[in-house]
Amino acid sequence: MPERLAETIVALWTPLIILWITLPTCVYMAPMNQAYTLSTGSPLELGRQSEELRILNRSKRGWVWNQMFVLEEFSGPEPILVGRLHTDLDPGSKKIKYILSGDGAGTIFQINDITGDIHAIKRLDREEKAEYTLTAQAVDWETNKPLEPPSEFIIKVQDINDNAPEFLNGPYHATVPEMSILGTSVTNVTATDADDPVYGNSAKLVYSILEGQPYFSIEPETAIIKTALPNMDREAKEEYLVVIQAKDMGGHSGGLSGTTTLTVTLTDVNDNPPKFAQSLYHFSVPEDVVLGTAIGRVKANDQDIGENAQSSYDIIDGDGTALFEITSDAQAQDGVIRLRKPLDFETKKSYTLKVEAANIHIDPRFSGRGPFKDTATVKIVVEDADEPPVFSSPTYLLEVHENAALNSVIGQVTARDPDITSSPIRFSIDRHTDLERQFNINADDGKITLATPLDRELSVWHNITIIATEIRNHSQISRVPVAIKVLDVNDNAPEFAAEYEAFLCENGKPGQVIQTVSAMDKDDPKNGHYFLYSLLPEMVNNPNFTIKKNEDNSLSILAKHNGFNRQKQEVYLLPIVISDSGNPPLSSTSTLTIRVCGCSNDGVVQSCNVEAYVLPIGLSMGALIAILACIILLLVIVVLFVTLRRHKNEPLIIKDDEDVRENIIRYDDEGGGEEDTEAFDIATLQNPDGINGFLPRWGMPTERWEERNAIQTGCV
Repeated sequence: MPERLAETIVALWTPLIILWITLPTCVYMAPMNQAYTLSTGSPLELGRQSEELRILNRSKRGWVWNQMFVLEEFSGPEPILVGRLHTDLDPGSKKIKYILSGDGAGTIFQINDITGDIHAIKRLDREEKAEYTLTAQAVDWETNKPLEPPSEFIIKVQDINDNAPEFLNGPYHATVPEMSILGTSVTNVTATDADDPVYGNSAKLVYSILEGQPYFSIEPETAIIKTALPNMDREAKEEYLVVIQAKDMGGHSGGLSGTTTLTVTLTDVNDNPPKFAQSLYHFSVPEDVVLGTAIGRVKANDQDIGENAQSSYDIIDGDGTALFEITSDAQAQDGVIRLRKPLDFETKKSYTLKVEAANIHIDPRFSGRGPFKDTATVKIVVEDADEPPVFSSPTYLLEVHENAALNSVIGQVTARDPDITSSPIRFSIDRHTDLERQFNINADDGKITLATPLDRELSVWHNITIIATEIRNHSQISRVPVAIKVLDVNDNAPEFAAEYEAFLCENGKPGQVIQTVSAMDKDDPKNGHYFLYSLLPEMVNNPNFTIKKNEDNSLSILAKHNGFNRQKQEVYLLPIVISDSGNPPLSSTSTLTIRVCGCSNDGVVQSCNVEAYVLPIGLSMGALIAILACIILLLVIVVLFVTLRRHKNEPLIIKDDEDVRENIIRYDDEGGGEEDTEAFDIATLQNPDGINGFLPRWGMPTERWEERNAIQTGCV
């Protein structure tokens, strides 16, 4: 307690002592036209100064104080005396009045108008206003006339250490990488002090750390914070709280202080390798698991965080490297083991893998610590499952001749149950692939037989699907595609490839090629087509035409002579026999029509007729004309029949039903030829109302006319 009391007394009296010492330095020589004396200090000091001033004024007029000082934050029972105004024109008769104006005059500062004493009537704060400019004037008490011009002076508020340092931006946060070397800069902080930085040490700050040692240190003057320990480990401790103090008065006793906090977070670096949680992993998987299914997960833990903890996983050894694969899950940071190829419990029941986890992002500063990776062993056990039947082949290709007998065996498929407890298999055909039911299969042994005849020319391939089903478990089925190829049999005779029609010029030359023809065969022999051409036996010695086989399997027809005459015979029909090379060979006869035409000298066809003639047998020209005449006569009869039928069905135009009963005509006489035709007009029957407009024809006999009227009037 005595020490604390002593510090308080020193803090209060030090500014007063400094003020007392510095007051004499504020005296300076004023201009000659001013005669005010400004005094400041205690009453005793003021009296001494007044006496000295009077002595000086007797020798030389004009000592002036143009500054006054007042201590901030001073408070007492009485207003504090700041200073005194005095003019050498004042004889002491109290006829002079002092007037004060300017900053704070009358509100903050008050003057005794007789003595010139200036008092501060309010508590002052330098941080609010550091100085005040006022004007002093001496006037006659009675007339209020100024005795001298006004004089300006300044009252300065003297600072005391009444403001503690403040950290305006606190609390602070900073980061520094873990494992940093000693003295690594973390951050810097700044405090402010509202006291006067140019007067004394009130604003001179010194920084120190109250909490946070021995991990961090601070520069006393710059407030730069650094690491005080090397290689701090984030995995051991990630966050530190540092309490920082700023003290004024240069850090000496009696100074004021302020504090703030700094939170320092160590950021992660990749200084730790991954580590598997266990050295051996066990997984089991059914043998019928779908490819790509996740079998299990392995995880290597890493004390680092973020990308520094990311690891890649690989299978580096084992007897299942071809069947399994491992992928990295970036979200969970683990490795996922998946199936690449099918498993078979009957073939192999377990596998062993060696997996490795390695950091992706390596920090070269710590690479010397060793490999940033770890390994573990994975044991995978294959479990037995009820598997569907397995065919002996993934696909089957069968062949059958198109003339194969019904119910003949085309081929056979086989399948087995791969399970240890083998089940019998039954076979069937998927009828969606055999809609016409052309094939059957033996349910027990898988033999495929022919159910309907086949025709290669209609369809060469037949694709069906065979189903194998376990008898003990009907849900276990398998399917296999079977392609059946229909082999060719020579069952189609060759024929002309097109409907040929040849033209022969009357002025043609012997040996001239009239037409070249080719043949086609729907069959498809293995060695290709080879055709034989010949004429009918009765036409071998044909006097008009001959044939010639070409190397390209075609046939040329040649004229034996010239001088063909279309007036004599216009059309020739030449039957040609075509045989194939099959076993047995097949043949057919195709007829080529050869038309005799009139041609120009250069062989261009100009005109042809349409009559046909078979050499050497056929119909005569008279027979053909008779047939044509019969056809024309038949057409005429049909036309007449249709015409008469149409006239018979046309209704008469009559007025009512009574006219039909009355208009009955009977003829007992013979026809009169032209006279009879002209004597009767059939239009009258069709229009009875037109009788009044009837005009008899010229030359009609009178009796015919009277008879006509009698008929029309119904008098017969």
